Amino acid sequence: MKGIKLIAGTASKELAKTVATRLGVTLVDADIGKFPNGEIRVELKESVRKQDIFIIQSTCPPVNDNLMELLILIDALKRASAGFITVIIPYFGYSKQDKKKTGREPISSKLVARMLEMVGVKRVVTFDLHATQIEGFFDIPVENLTAINMIADYFKKNNIKDTVIVAPDAGGVKRARDLANAMNANRLAIIDKYREDFTKATAMNVVGKVENMNAIIIDDFIDTGGSIVEAVKAVKNHNAAKIWVACTHPLFTEPATQRLKELDELEEVIVTDTIPLAKEKMFKKVRVLSTADIISDVIQRISGGKSLHQHRPNNKH
Repeated sequence: MKGIKLIAGTASKELAKTVATRLGVTLVDADIGKFPNGEIRVELKESVRKQDIFIIQSTCPPVNDNLMELLILIDALKRASAGFITVIIPYFGYSKQDKKKTGREPISSKLVARMLEMVGVKRVVTFDLHATQIEGFFDIPVENLTAINMIADYFKKNNIKDTVIVAPDAGGVKRARDLANAMNANRLAIIDKYREDFTKATAMNVVGKVENMNAIIIDDFIDTGGSIVEAVKAVKNHNAAKIWVACTHPLFTEPATQRLKELDELEEVIVTDTIPLAKEKMFKKVRVLSTADIISDVIQRISGGKSLHQHRPNNKH
């Protein structure tokens, strides 16, 4: 593609390489590392003057390092006279901190939005924000894409029928409905969950029929796995036939991997590559779907001034 440059942050290097291959372009030659004192170092090895730039960098753990690297990389691009800068952040860190739950808390995702705008970003592309209100924290275009259609395609290709889509809590109902619509599933269920504090959630009940159905529990991310484990047990206790778990962002903060491994009731765990999974977090039931095709198509559409409508929930045309 002419007129654009694609650059990879260290958090999303493999994903960026795949996207570059799909687009038939070469990644910008950039030396990204750390000084001996731990500070992040960036040097661009080629000209980006007046070029439209697409940066691919998830702000996944280590969140602060990856976020700071992204900001420094953008600053380097601006000082090298780059043109329009679009950041593709497959996983948007700090997205859980989208509101004040008590009187003396920050809204950290709003702060991240302000930082990105301040350094000169002109557009943000991301996947399945934890809260869609984060789009409103920006005064620049935000493309909140979804992996729901891709996940739905996976289940349809595997001919999984008699499905009930399960939201692990009330806040996930829209996401579950989007998957149900994309799969033409005729049933929806909700886990009635009580959260004692920010580290622990207890599933109380299942609202909706799951008995003798193939249950698919869908969430935007799996962190420590506590909520998902409780959801799986609740659905199993209500006599679901088979159980799958799916999410866009596999954080898999320990002890998530061990918790999921121990769930004999699980058929598979379907995730995407918005966050690269370390080898020690992989196990035989995990299936990783690549977002590279979506990202490469989005880059082409943005560059050509075309609509991104088909990458929204339930829009396949």
